[in-house]
Amino acid sequence: MHARQIMTKHVIGVSPQTSILDAANIMLRCHLSGLPVLDENGMLKGIVTEGDFLRRAEIGTGRKRSAWLQFFTGAGRAATDFVHERGRKVEDVMTTDPITVEEQTPLEEIVHLMQKHGVKRLPVVNGRIVVGIVTRADILQAVASMAREVPDPTADDEHIRERIAREINATDWRPAGFQVWVRNGAVHLYGLIFDERTRKATIVLAENTSGVREVHDHLCFVDGYSGYYVESPEDIKAAS
Repeated sequence: MHARQIMTKHVIGVSPQTSILDAANIMLRCHLSGLPVLDENGMLKGIVTEGDFLRRAEIGTGRKRSAWLQFFTGAGRAATDFVHERGRKVEDVMTTDPITVEEQTPLEEIVHLMQKHGVKRLPVVNGRIVVGIVTRADILQAVASMAREVPDPTADDEHIRERIAREINATDWRPAGFQVWVRNGAVHLYGLIFDERTRKATIVLAENTSGVREVHDHLCFVDGYSGYYVESPEDIKAAS
């Protein structure tokens, strides 16, 4: 999946000369956490986000530095902060060199960039012309879309059992003595685990197998030091 497949094509943007008040109102009205900043030709000049409004003189959240810290940061940084806190136009607070992606950028790289740089949205550009924007909400929508059930003509019980067994046995965390039993799409998992995180991973793998309707956990936890074992929460509940 690539940026062009999930991006929002109708981008709401502002110009560098847009007032701070107007930009804030647009973001509130349209429920947006950020806006690309475009020139008259649609070329990207920067991006303004809700984070750019956190340090503002109007609400008394401007930075307060001691004289000692001021000495080390220098007058230039103080001047920059003054503009950011009291500037009246978008160009005074925007990020001028935003991270961007292209239409063919893979979704994996988009997620990596968002996590690495701590951003919620990435403009999609063709050269410097903005053709769309990808947000975390777009990625969430992609997850919801891909997670919908897709009929699989080979998803009978035996195929399901074979797939789960094959994929579990290919992992580094597979349960010891793992066995799986399937009836009418209901999966039952058996084996020994030595780390509770393995239980969740095994269940998730089974749930993601095409044709599975429900998953039942019968994995026993074994303490690696004492040899003490505990039945699965599902089996304990069933026995009570």
